[in-house]
Amino acid sequence: MDNKTIAAISTAQGEGGIGVIRVSGENSIQICNGIFKSVSGKKLTEMKGYRAALGYVYKNGEKLDEVIATVFRAPNSYTGENIVELSCHGGIFITREILRTVIEAGAVPAEAGEFTKRAFLNGKLDLTEAEAVIDIISAKSKNAARAAVLAKDGALWRRIENIKNKLVSTAAHFSAWADYPEEDIEQVSEESLNNTFNECLFDIKKLLDTYDLGQTVKEGLDTVIAGKPNTGKSTLMNLIAGKNKSIVTDIPGTTRDIIEETVNIGNVTLRLSDTAGMRDTEDKVEKIGVDIAKSRVQNCGLVLAVFDAGRELDDDDRKLIADVQDAPVIAIINKTDLDKKLDEKYIEDRIDKVVKISAKNGDGFELLCEMIENIAGTNNFDPSEGILANERQRTAVINAQKALTEAKEALNIGMTFDAITVNIEEAIEYILELTGERVSEVVVDNVFHNFCVGK
Repeated sequence: MDNKTIAAISTAQGEGGIGVIRVSGENSIQICNGIFKSVSGKKLTEMKGYRAALGYVYKNGEKLDEVIATVFRAPNSYTGENIVELSCHGGIFITREILRTVIEAGAVPAEAGEFTKRAFLNGKLDLTEAEAVIDIISAKSKNAARAAVLAKDGALWRRIENIKNKLVSTAAHFSAWADYPEEDIEQVSEESLNNTFNECLFDIKKLLDTYDLGQTVKEGLDTVIAGKPNTGKSTLMNLIAGKNKSIVTDIPGTTRDIIEETVNIGNVTLRLSDTAGMRDTEDKVEKIGVDIAKSRVQNCGLVLAVFDAGRELDDDDRKLIADVQDAPVIAIINKTDLDKKLDEKYIEDRIDKVVKISAKNGDGFELLCEMIENIAGTNNFDPSEGILANERQRTAVINAQKALTEAKEALNIGMTFDAITVNIEEAIEYILELTGERVSEVVVDNVFHNFCVGK
């Protein structure tokens, strides 16, 4: 890592009550001291860490803005370096002008995620904790934010560390036993070794099981509202979204394109799509919408299949039931405020989860929410256990699982401990890659590539 002093605007750029320009590096305090004058006359270079001073930023002798300068001294800072944060009045012009002044005084513009990258490289965070930072920023729900905060606090690291310590202890025992035969070091028994492998593989399996649920919590569940025209799909969309997102009319075929919205239902984030009414049609434009709807139904994470309680089932309804009955689906019998004509038993015999609602007046909506939480699995979600947050982490764990499985198989067929040790050390390498204790520069750069500038 170079020793350049970096600077960036760390708050959202736009009008606001406050804007923060963060400066980090060995010379950050000296650089900011050259453009800042405190009202007390005390210089930033004279201040201890965790101290703040009210003053003004000057450019070419002209007062730019009244600011509060906060000093953090290495190693007790976010990045592990000297940091100064200049808190000014929020606004696009003034924050950019102060940033330009800092850069002209000797800093360089920070790259995306460079502050957190330096925190990782300086040992303030492991790689899973660093990745949790961007997840906190991008969290779309309470559960996603909570999971990211707990990951930032080391929830995932603790699970990984437990597995790593067992394997490192075993590998160290093997090494000592092989390298110092003259010492009275007890040989590892096959039974104890097998127990260690089983324990680690069990922990790894439980960790991998968190990935899909973690992605649902983090990214949201891709959900499609499907049904024939005029079953109330758009009214349901508006009910779930809490606003008039879809056009509602009595004219069949009003919705022809995909209408999308991200909404929270209890502990679940839904990436919700209202689709065109699924029916046979000669209208070329409507047919395009119907074909898109059919494709989305086949590839989504949850289907909300809507049926009209006031109409008898027809071929379009039965075709939809046949298409979705093997998918994650909730059958919604809508318009329960009307006289019932629908054959509910036909639906209940083919789809496990059925709920009756009136999207128009909201009856049955709470039960629908409960069903969605149950099918998503978030009602038993416990992020404090630590979850895998992204594909990089999952791949590293899968590779460790594969290496450990090979070690167990080698043990069971009677291979030498030297050969088994190779597999154990390979598993340890993948776990170290997961935490970033031993990881390539390419991987590190890729992790921080998606960060925002200023974090």
